[in-house]
Amino acid sequence: MTLREQREIETDVYQPAEDSQLLAEAVCERLPADDDQLVLEVGTGSGYVAGRIAEETPARVIASDLNPHAVRQARGEGVETVRADLVAPFADGAFDAVAFNPPYLPTDPENEWDDWMEHALSGGEDGRAVIDPFLSRVGRVLAPDGVVYLLVSSLTGVDEVVERAGEEGFSAVAVADESFPFETLTVLKLFR
Repeated sequence: MTLREQREIETDVYQPAEDSQLLAEAVCERLPADDDQLVLEVGTGSGYVAGRIAEETPARVIASDLNPHAVRQARGEGVETVRADLVAPFADGAFDAVAFNPPYLPTDPENEWDDWMEHALSGGEDGRAVIDPFLSRVGRVLAPDGVVYLLVSSLTGVDEVVERAGEEGFSAVAVADESFPFETLTVLKLFR
């Protein structure tokens, strides 16, 4: 299914776009090809990234999303999906890798709408309202050598996200990026 076809399926669910594709490619290219890994995709939306990882690697993939419409759509695409707020229900040390394309668009609180699509897009005033809590919690669910693949926009401040990750004990390296007229998207690999 093409990205265009995916976008037309469900209006309450974030459909794959260039950010989804960049994250999926970055993760698939870096997971070991000969090793079974347990991977979590947080905020799966349509299930596109989790589905790509499951199809292109030997990893077992579990996805999560707070949006019940997203959970339903991802399950319909064959993705094992749990309704969850970030990493809350998952066991300590369970995952070899965690991927996340968070809501990152800086949004003026006076212009926010209260619907599922807004939740999928809005990163609060600085674009990091979801990223910061994620960074403070994700370490708990990582295996000892686990890694995080986090998509970040230049609109959010890549340096600020790297600094915040450092405060949580992570080192960061940019493993993929793509520039557009209004922003640059970067996939950070976070590790301890």
